Amino acid sequence: MIWGSFGIFVIYCYPTGDSAVFPHRRCISCCNPIKWYDNIPVFSWLFLRGRCRKCKASIAWRYPAVELITGLIFAAIFQRFGISWLTLEYMVFAWGLVVVSFIDLDLMILPDVFTLSGVVLGLLGAALNPERQFWPSVYGVLLGGGFLWLIAYVYLLLRKEEGMGGGDIKLLAWIGAVLGWTSVPFVVLASSLLGSFVGIG
Repeated sequence: MIWGSFGIFVIYCYPTGDSAVFPHRRCISCCNPIKWYDNIPVFSWLFLRGRCRKCKASIAWRYPAVELITGLIFAAIFQRFGISWLTLEYMVFAWGLVVVSFIDLDLMILPDVFTLSGVVLGLLGAALNPERQFWPSVYGVLLGGGFLWLIAYVYLLLRKEEGMGGGDIKLLAWIGAVLGWTSVPFVVLASSLLGSFVGIG
């Protein structure tokens, strides 16, 4: 949940260009510094009933949501893989996905600093981690990124307009780099179904 707390600052700092490494933890309404005991993931938000201690302004539900989501995902990864290099890699991967998901919700973009860095880290992890294989990750990048690029290119030829952003292509390449090429068909199917439900709604 601490990593989720850091993640929420990255989500809010990215559009403004502020430093997420040394964020100014202040109330966005009254600008008063947030004390450490008011910055305990999830629990401080619950204790303060979602309001600033000083000015009583509402604190966005996203703060505890991102913290809790990240904590639960990390716990699930650890439960599944225990103490291993895979656990470390998948936690970094999951944290990145949570952050870019919320940035995408706000700005409708998937920043290259995450997606392209994720591809590099995924390939590097496959090369160094004895629990993974390098070539399935390379194929994952090619299949994931190449598949969506082909769809986007064909759509552009037929409709003379872009139907898919480059961020989606890089995102699937990132997923393929970390999870390997065998994950790509399921990810494409699941995300298409979920995207269809959201689109219809």
